[in-house]
Amino acid sequence: MKEHIHFYYTNDLHSYFEHWPQVVTFLKKKRQESSERQESSWTIDIGDHLDRVHPITEATMGKANVKLLNDASYDLVTVGNNEGITLAHEDFYHLYDEANFDVICSNLQCILSENPSWLHTSKIVESRHGVKIGFIGLTAPFNPYYHLLGWHVDLAHEAIERELIKLKGKTDIILLLSHLGINEDQEIARKYNDIDVIIGGHTHHLLRTGEVVDNTLLTAGGKHCAYVGEVRLTWDHTANKLINKEAYTTNITHLPKDAKTEREIETMNEKVDKILGKKIIRIEEPIQVDWLSETPIIKRLTEKLVEWTNADCGMLNAGLLLDDFAAGDVTYKDVHRICPHPINPCVVYLTGDELLEVIRASLTDQFINFQLKGFGFRGVIIGRMVFAKLDVKTAFHANGQEFVKEVYFNDAPLQPDKKYKLVTADIFTFGRLLPEIAKSEKKDLFLPEFLRDLLVETLKDYGHTR
Repeated sequence: MKEHIHFYYTNDLHSYFEHWPQVVTFLKKKRQESSERQESSWTIDIGDHLDRVHPITEATMGKANVKLLNDASYDLVTVGNNEGITLAHEDFYHLYDEANFDVICSNLQCILSENPSWLHTSKIVESRHGVKIGFIGLTAPFNPYYHLLGWHVDLAHEAIERELIKLKGKTDIILLLSHLGINEDQEIARKYNDIDVIIGGHTHHLLRTGEVVDNTLLTAGGKHCAYVGEVRLTWDHTANKLINKEAYTTNITHLPKDAKTEREIETMNEKVDKILGKKIIRIEEPIQVDWLSETPIIKRLTEKLVEWTNADCGMLNAGLLLDDFAAGDVTYKDVHRICPHPINPCVVYLTGDELLEVIRASLTDQFINFQLKGFGFRGVIIGRMVFAKLDVKTAFHANGQEFVKEVYFNDAPLQPDKKYKLVTADIFTFGRLLPEIAKSEKKDLFLPEFLRDLLVETLKDYGHTR
């Protein structure tokens, strides 16, 4: 006898709820088809379901996302970095308290107390005809963030080896739910032949019909759940082995929306208005925002950041603020809309020469107009860099290109070898945007506060400092 076993999955929704009612329509149909054929199926999420860019997630600290997963009858999820490092310790510790599904994350552990009751390192389920399936889950090891929030993430390979010892001999099939990214998934596939399937995420890669690396099937559904994935396995009970593995992804954006899910999201939005609608300050005139120039509000936010972190100096890009504040009551919802990024303050230690190079790079047209995607940035362009406690003198070449003439700190030129504590957005500690910051050996992150929390404090002071 041959048994077909199905796994339907989503990954990296990032609270893009516009697609969610269609995701539910697709999942309901697929599960019904499996049930009618008397075939086993499980519904799985691979992490980053929540993203505090959305007001619903912000207002509920992710609890609304868990409710939507419950309502959609999910069976298993693993943890993404947006679940793990954008929530304060207590919010994450209790995120899944009401979950009707199993949370599998083999490399996450709490370092302040016992692990939360919802956290499992692996799970074994059984198909209708007795095939035993083991699940391992892994999340990306952003330990500089996790440690400040009271968590630790083990190296993926250590966790895999530990869980494989538990599962081998007790299972027929092993699936890895991986929020590590495509490169890590491929490396794991090459190293661990006991893993039959890796369902991936994190790097937002789309594998329309899967990819086979050695003997392991890899699959992933891109981002925002425009695609929902399916893994179909065939087990031969006569030969007692897995004889076929297939992966598919389906674009669900054209499907009808599940009416009940739509109504639930509408209700959530109404509750958000009450939660985030509290007044911070009333302003008589608009507060203007301009991505390409220094405005009073971005200047004051940068100064607030220096004061709050006790840094020597600071810099923030004007593109962090997306829109003007209209005259009238300014609410937390306004702040969230105008500064939606899950971005933390970070102090880096740079020599005068390194700081000068950072300032020069940040004032080039190429940098200012760069359309940044990822690293927590949810804006359009980086925008002009604005400085606090630094006097940056610039001039223009004949071709109109701005350049840095001199930079002063405390009325004196930067000293080439002296170390300066610079506070900025943590987005610049990643990648190659500003290499001197990314390469800084010492980085002091400030968590769980986002830049918008400092923007609230800046606005509260606004009426007193105009």
